[in-house]
Amino acid sequence: MPSTAKFFWDRTKDASTSSEKSLKQSKLSDEILISNIRWFIIIRWGVISALVILKILAIYVPDTLMQFGVIEHEYWPVAIVLVLSLANFSYFYALNQCKPSQLNSPSVNLWVQIIIDLLCLSIVVHYIGSTATPASFFYVLHITLACIFFSTRESLLVAIMVCVMYTLVLLLENSLFINISHSILIDPNFSAESKHRNSVLLWMVALDVLFLIVWYVVSRLSLVVRAHESRLRDAYQRINQAQVEKDQYAVLMTHQLKSPLDAIRSKINLINAGYCGEVSSEANDTLMEIDRRAKTMSSLILDLLRLERLKETCLDTAELQPVDIEKTVQKCITKLIPVANAKQIALNISVGKFFYQGIPDQLEMLLENIIANAITYSHDNTSVEITSDIDQADSSASLTITDHGIGIESTELPNIFNEYFYSPRAAVHNKASSGVGLSIVRIAAENNKLQIKVASKLGEGTSFTIIFKGIQFPTNTTDN
Repeated sequence: MPSTAKFFWDRTKDASTSSEKSLKQSKLSDEILISNIRWFIIIRWGVISALVILKILAIYVPDTLMQFGVIEHEYWPVAIVLVLSLANFSYFYALNQCKPSQLNSPSVNLWVQIIIDLLCLSIVVHYIGSTATPASFFYVLHITLACIFFSTRESLLVAIMVCVMYTLVLLLENSLFINISHSILIDPNFSAESKHRNSVLLWMVALDVLFLIVWYVVSRLSLVVRAHESRLRDAYQRINQAQVEKDQYAVLMTHQLKSPLDAIRSKINLINAGYCGEVSSEANDTLMEIDRRAKTMSSLILDLLRLERLKETCLDTAELQPVDIEKTVQKCITKLIPVANAKQIALNISVGKFFYQGIPDQLEMLLENIIANAITYSHDNTSVEITSDIDQADSSASLTITDHGIGIESTELPNIFNEYFYSPRAAVHNKASSGVGLSIVRIAAENNKLQIKVASKLGEGTSFTIIFKGIQFPTNTTDN
């Protein structure tokens, strides 16, 4: 019986499924929660400082506070400061010293913070003034944070807690619904106490409705943001997977192309050596052109293989060794002297002795590519300077390769390290380039934790400065 497989692709369905999953996500990841818990602790220290300042003002200028409706009290700011300070130390200890568990998770930590903060805020609102000052609007901050970090149901619970606490504050302050009128013959509109009670009741209803409206709006927005974030995360994963597959295919194709190119070049060498009989000068010129094109393509394949090999290299698996930068530069120069001589370019070298902990073959590849580019894009009969600047006090050094060539346009400078980026001017100057040399430099620099600065002036030249941090010095070495 033959095997069967059914394939079906529906982008709309995938997107809707992703959206539904996003809408059902309960909360943010623990890493995000932990980072925000630390910020909340810092903000709480700011609140504690504000309460300390309030207490100082209450001691020295109580009349000024009374003008703003703040009721001076002797002990409540001190009590709130002590509670919040103790809570902050507890949050910090639970986050950094205690092992994560079911009762010590970021969500539980946040819940405890919100409950204690709401209780403290309710006390502050009571003593500062629940209707005379805007202090009660700080409840909105806790509702908003709950909508961002918790699920919809959990944030609704926080909103209900806020409404209950604010209602209790108003009830305790004004004794609402406790004193009942004794006579229906008295018009309540003529009673000042009844007017005040109605005003407070209006505040209570209006703010409770406002708290629920804020919860609804922010929770809806939070769900939309999470849905879009989930779609972006899925799209990013698909892009990464597609990139990996593309790179694997590129490696496979380059390997497949390398063998026939080597065979073509070997056959041409046999013909040029006379093993296949004499050939005419026209045929010999054609063979030389074929060999030149094959050599260019072979160089491109080697660059692609190097690029893919560098992408797979990781600092966790690579072997770091102290690399003698001066010796590595000399090694690269030895390889590139024939190229420089062909263009009559002088190589002026002044590099001090220092060592850098890195990946030897990658550092050599990085330097060779930068120096080769400096030679390639220099004008004939000019020079390339390779100098170093060593700071022993800071254990750092910089290596600068400067050419006097075509330069780089300012609009192209930010893109020179992008893969396969090749400016039209560079293509005219060097038709044999693969366009991946600086991509190799970027990945090698990333793997070795190096910084590179590039300065260029169109038509005058370019300088690449490689910055080495944490260098080592040989014994009996003087400053450069």
